[in-house]
Amino acid sequence: MSEQLTIFSQEEKLNLPHSDIKIYRNFFDAKTSDYFFSQLEKEINWKQEYIKLYGKENPVPRLTAWYGDKGYSYTYSGITMNPEPWTNSLLEIKHKIETIAQVNFNSVLLNLYRDGNDGVAWHSDDEPELGKHPIIGSVSLGGERRFSFKYRDKSNPERHDINLKHGDFLLMQGETQQYWYHQIPKTKKSVLPRINLTFRVIY
Repeated sequence: MSEQLTIFSQEEKLNLPHSDIKIYRNFFDAKTSDYFFSQLEKEINWKQEYIKLYGKENPVPRLTAWYGDKGYSYTYSGITMNPEPWTNSLLEIKHKIETIAQVNFNSVLLNLYRDGNDGVAWHSDDEPELGKHPIIGSVSLGGERRFSFKYRDKSNPERHDINLKHGDFLLMQGETQQYWYHQIPKTKKSVLPRINLTFRVIY
């Protein structure tokens, strides 16, 4: 599949204070993106995780999976995920985005948003195992979804929304996670299934 990987598109930079956020539109062309979506949808060991709130277990509104180098587990919201071994598709995607990120990712969190009822609430990727300035390489495949930023300081109402489309690559680094929350809001609109891959470096 490597010969079908497209040259990355021109860089767009979000001018948000205390951040380093870049978007590469159509980083993977339509044919390549279709191929990866199909492969990941069927080959990834998708799981339905649950979060306990007020003594009651609630399903996470999306399916998830954790892949990466052996021994690099990840814990968020009380959920500990142990890595599955890399697939060939994941390695192809990883190697391509590493040419831009200039870092060797050792793990990836995958989310499958089945429809508009699936989403992810406001959060920052700032767990201790991600280091002081986490580098998050996010690849979008499938349906277009809104991706929102808001300042972590509640006294600052600044927000920013972008739409992430099939084949887009979003790179967040620097102080971004220390100053900004992000989310994928649920929607009543009819949307296609979306697979999101957030590549990380676990220390």
